Amino acid sequence: MVKIAVMVSGGGTNLQALIDAETRGELINGELSAVISSDPDAYALERAKCAFIPGYVLRRRDFDSTESYGEALAEMLEQLDIGLVVLAGFMTVLSPAFCRRFEGRILNIHPSLIPSFCGPGFYGLHVHEAALAKGVKVTGATVHFVSEIVDGGAIVLQKAVGVQPGDTPETLQRRVMEQAEWQLLPRAVSLFCEGRLKLEGETVRILDRPGE
Repeated sequence: MVKIAVMVSGGGTNLQALIDAETRGELINGELSAVISSDPDAYALERAKCAFIPGYVLRRRDFDSTESYGEALAEMLEQLDIGLVVLAGFMTVLSPAFCRRFEGRILNIHPSLIPSFCGPGFYGLHVHEAALAKGVKVTGATVHFVSEIVDGGAIVLQKAVGVQPGDTPETLQRRVMEQAEWQLLPRAVSLFCEGRLKLEGETVRILDRPGE
């Protein structure tokens, strides 16, 4: 059984999608074992409490550098014997050393079809604002492995979502969450826990069976 830590900073809607998937028995060989928040007031911690998942708070401002924060985070994850880290609306930049230490074991959900509208500065509503400003007809979401490059890791799963006339950043955000994020993230987490994701350089191959 792979122990999963979900890292959050806000409301935790993607965390809830994972909790619901686990309740339905869809996280094969995976167990939500910890929720780690960068904000003590994040509603995601309440979601974790309601699901009887241990919650922890580790604030970036309590550390003098990104590197020291990453070291403390890594020590916590290793003490908890975490096998997979999931970034689900985690708004704190992780240090390169942390990303290397957990290479191939960190998944992130991003609310666009990478490589569009990604990288530094593209998070939350900013992504959807940029998509609408560009006038794209299709957007979506991407689950990818985390690397030292922001939103630059190997892509695991993507799903397209149509942009509708009259969309606001808020309505588009909601549609992308409902039609893409909440479906993709549990699927990718389960594939990892099943041993069916194989990193091959900058790409990911999804195996029909573990060990192929």
